[in-house]
Amino acid sequence: MKQNKSHHLKIWHVLQIAIVVAFIITSTGSARADAPKPNIVLVHGAWADGSSWSAVIQRLQEQGYNVTAPQFPLTSLADNLARLRQVLAVQDGPTIVVGHSYGGQIITALGTDAPNVVGLVYIAAFALDEGESLGALLSQGPPPPALAHLRIDAQGFAWLPQDDFVNHFAADVKIEQANIMYAVQQPLHLSALADVMGAPAWRSLPSWYMVATNDQAIPPDAERFFAQRMGATTVEIKSSHVPMVSKPDKVVKLITTAAQAVSSP
Repeated sequence: MKQNKSHHLKIWHVLQIAIVVAFIITSTGSARADAPKPNIVLVHGAWADGSSWSAVIQRLQEQGYNVTAPQFPLTSLADNLARLRQVLAVQDGPTIVVGHSYGGQIITALGTDAPNVVGLVYIAAFALDEGESLGALLSQGPPPPALAHLRIDAQGFAWLPQDDFVNHFAADVKIEQANIMYAVQQPLHLSALADVMGAPAWRSLPSWYMVATNDQAIPPDAERFFAQRMGATTVEIKSSHVPMVSKPDKVVKLITTAAQAVSSP
């Protein structure tokens, strides 16, 4: 009789443990599912504007993310950084900052003073280290096809010719859309090439990097070098220089991967 009673007590004890474990698992899963999503700030690069993120914005909003994609003056690095800080100042809570192309230069310049930024995502972007400049980097070899025939206006802004934009800069984008992107391009002031990077933000923040293997504006090997030097979580996709336009689902996946990583307990 005593043996039977002891057996029942052991079974009840095991059931109690199972119930507690199940409760913990369910509570943890629920907490993760209900964890607030970080804000997403998208930083466009040279010869683009905020509209280049349109497909990415739509997909992120459908997943419940608060997204901001401001316009940048593309003058000096100081001016562009000031715009980014202006936008970050009105974000409520942790924020992932995503930079494309020259936008990578802007987000890198945040340095160690970015209190609400929890992660950086680079999309076929520059990621310089302290003491480096774009001009010095680009002078190391012949200009890539997308940048081979820049038109410099009287104010010192560099524009992409239509042929180079459509056939090299946005080579895998439908021609009708590429022509629209060409029409709304924002030129980069040449003075930005001389701006020297200070302490890079990627040294103190987790980073993710998307290499565009068919990029004709930034050589893919340069992108791989940036990513490796940062210790970034890296993905490679077959894309032109503008994967946020031609491969928005892939870009969204990388951004949400970063967002989920910084949100996990």
